[in-house]
Amino acid sequence: MCAIKTSMNRQIKEIEFTCDNRMLYGMLHLPSCPDPPLVIGSHGLEGSMESSKQKLLSEMLPENGFAFLRFDHRGCGRSEGDFVTDTSLSKRVQDMLHAVEYVLQLNLTSLKIFLFGSSLGGSTCISAWSRLADKGLNPWGATLCAAPVNSLTIGQIPLNGNERRPALPLSFFEDNLLFDLTEKVSDLHNLLIFHGDNDKTVPVENAYNLYSNASDPKKLVILKGGDHQMSNKDHQKTFETEVIAWLKKTFD
Repeated sequence: MCAIKTSMNRQIKEIEFTCDNRMLYGMLHLPSCPDPPLVIGSHGLEGSMESSKQKLLSEMLPENGFAFLRFDHRGCGRSEGDFVTDTSLSKRVQDMLHAVEYVLQLNLTSLKIFLFGSSLGGSTCISAWSRLADKGLNPWGATLCAAPVNSLTIGQIPLNGNERRPALPLSFFEDNLLFDLTEKVSDLHNLLIFHGDNDKTVPVENAYNLYSNASDPKKLVILKGGDHQMSNKDHQKTFETEVIAWLKKTFD
C-alpha cells in the first residue's frame, strides 16, 4: 500500500484490495476537509479508472469537498484477472462492494456514500444499491451515465477483438451480461441521469425507464445529439455543472 501523496491541498492515496482472490487497484482522491462524503465510481465494460469521466471526477470532486474512489474492475486496467473469464455483472457488483467496504475502513471519509457509474458501470451501481443497503451502507444517491437497465436493448454488442481482449462470442454476453434491472430501480433515489439521445450503443429508452421507475428526488438530463461516450465538449461541461450541483444539494 502506497503512502498518501499531497498536491494542491488534495491527497491521493493508491489502494489495493482483494476480491475473490484477485488483487484490485484504485485511487482514492481526498479533499482537504475532514470526513468528506465518498463518491465511488464504476467504469464501463471495457473501461478503466483512467476513463475520461473517472479522471474528470477525480479532479473536480475533491475541489468541491468530496472524496472520490476510482478503481479497475477485475480483468481491467491494472487489476488482476482475465477479462473474458472474470467479467460479469455479478462479479462487478462484488468488486464494488469490496471497494466500498475497504475504503470505509480506512476512516478517511464519512460513511455518506454516493455512487457513480457509466454504461455497464451504471448497471453495476443499480445492482449494487440494494446489496450495500443490506450491509447497512445505504447510498445517499447516484449519478448514472448511459446506463443500460435492460441488456436486451443494447444496440451495438462489441464482439470484435481489440488491443485489450480477444474477440468475444455472443454466448459471452448471453452467459454473463444478460439482465433486466427494472425491478431494482425503485430502490434508487437522489438519482441524476445523463443520456445522449443519439446513443447508438445503449438506447435512450433506458434513461426514461430509469427516470420513470426511480424514487424521488430524481433528475433526467437528455443530451441533445449526444453519443454513448459523451464526446461533445458542451455536454461534458453540462455534466460537470449538474453533478456538482446535485451532490451539494444531496449532502446539504
